[in-house]
Amino acid sequence: MMSARVARSGLRSPPPPVALFGVDGTYATALYTASSKSAALDQTAKAIASLGQTLQADKKLGAILGAPTLTNADKQQIIAELQKVAGADKGDILKNFLATLAENNRLGSLEGVCEKFATLMSAHRGEIELSITSAQELDSKTISRLEKAVAKSEYSQGKKLKIVTNVNPDLVGGLVVEIGDRTIDLSVSSKIAKMNKALTDAL
Repeated sequence: MMSARVARSGLRSPPPPVALFGVDGTYATALYTASSKSAALDQTAKAIASLGQTLQADKKLGAILGAPTLTNADKQQIIAELQKVAGADKGDILKNFLATLAENNRLGSLEGVCEKFATLMSAHRGEIELSITSAQELDSKTISRLEKAVAKSEYSQGKKLKIVTNVNPDLVGGLVVEIGDRTIDLSVSSKIAKMNKALTDAL
């Protein structure tokens, strides 16, 4: 259950720009409304982005946060370390939020909360996410060309694009481009799968 202090801080604040679901979405929305009411959205977004990057870079940290054996002393120490990574915290919003996660044994959900909060901020800024997945890391020139091509298409809906790149060696080659609820699969693995299906259906 959400901590009363986080829930109360969101009263009478503007509704979040998009509805999110699941535990991660619920906590992210609570943090968004609390930050919005305190006029600390941008600062909180920066702090959450720093935490998200740290968690993505160190998967062991995520496992530690989710450990069921953490004592209250462990949690307090973890919160202090996370605050150092996050940086400035207007009105102790993030400190209180991390304490809420700790109280509810949800520190293991922090990485998911960071991702969902980024989704809320993108919607708040009128952005739409352009996810580009490739078999190998793409150079900035290629990414820029893809961004310009999508920006001119109907898929962008006239919104500012937020570029997210991923690497998946299983694609073999080519790209998978996702924007909004649209997916454009231009990967070699997809073509191979279609070829295999055609051969299987023919036999």
